[in-house]
Amino acid sequence: MSKRCAITGKGPMVGNNVSHANNRTKRRFMPNLRTVRVMLEDGTTRKIRVAASTLRTMKKQSH
Repeated sequence: MSKRCAITGKGPMVGNNVSHANNRTKRRFMPNLRTVRVMLEDGTTRKIRVAASTLRTMKKQSH
């Protein structure tokens, strides 16, 4: 299962861990994915993995 948002396509980003001595090692920043149930047009429900930031945006737009 991929670490990617089903709606926005947001995925992992690459960066560095930086130590106190300024040593740098590669790391990945993972999206904060949540499993949510979504109602489709035909009335069936489906579970999709959505980023938490996308859920916030969806919540703001629904009001």
